[in-house]
Amino acid sequence: MTTDPRLRAEINAHPYPLLFATVSGAHLYGFPSADSDHDLRGVHLLPLEHLVGLSTGEETVSLEHVRDGAEVDLVTHEACKFLRLLLRNNGYVLEQLYSPLVVHTTPGHAELKRVARGCITRGCVRHYAGFAAGQWRLWDGEHPRRLKPLLYLYRVLLTGITLMRTGRVNASLPSCNYEMGLPYIDDLIARKVNGDEQGIIRDADVEFHRAEYLRLHALLVESAERSTLPDTPGESTRRALHDLLVQLRMQPLAAAA
Repeated sequence: MTTDPRLRAEINAHPYPLLFATVSGAHLYGFPSADSDHDLRGVHLLPLEHLVGLSTGEETVSLEHVRDGAEVDLVTHEACKFLRLLLRNNGYVLEQLYSPLVVHTTPGHAELKRVARGCITRGCVRHYAGFAAGQWRLWDGEHPRRLKPLLYLYRVLLTGITLMRTGRVNASLPSCNYEMGLPYIDDLIARKVNGDEQGIIRDADVEFHRAEYLRLHALLVESAERSTLPDTPGESTRRALHDLLVQLRMQPLAAAA
């Protein structure tokens, strides 16, 4: 559990009961700078009266505060919306669910992680390949080209390759690269972590990164083609998520000890 009181304070300010809240962003990806924002993501449950009455609650809640000099950003989805996203081969919500940096958890969080294993699919390649392609177009169109978005590009590619090859959701770039062994990744991370947040990539290095992007993107697609993961979540997973949501609606949430 992450016990930073600034993060706990943001959790306590949320208007609805939380199923879980975890750390995302640069801290999860393994390259936070000293002044990086603290990005929290999670799931809330609306009271029944906000689901069946005339006044409906918020499907997405976003809170942002500066706490003791740190910018803390908390975004949560209502449980039904989150589960629907899980069923759409969405790597981003899988990363939130399986983030090892936990700020708030409940027994229902543990059960959701168990059931949602069926949502780790070969179809997630579309999320990672599409995200990487969009990130590359943005970065390649920058002048000058910055270090930070390049790291996000490599993070997406290596997370996707790892998922396709192993079935593990691992959003940490250093951890994924431990097995990939790309020597330039550690150098890029070191630059950002040591304060070069808005560092510039030299024009002379752009063609190298272009070739690496194309190579890794092709490797991601190839890894998906060879993957033994199911193409999409099965009907048994969909039913188990339905049953879990009904159970969560009927029982009050209690934080895990």
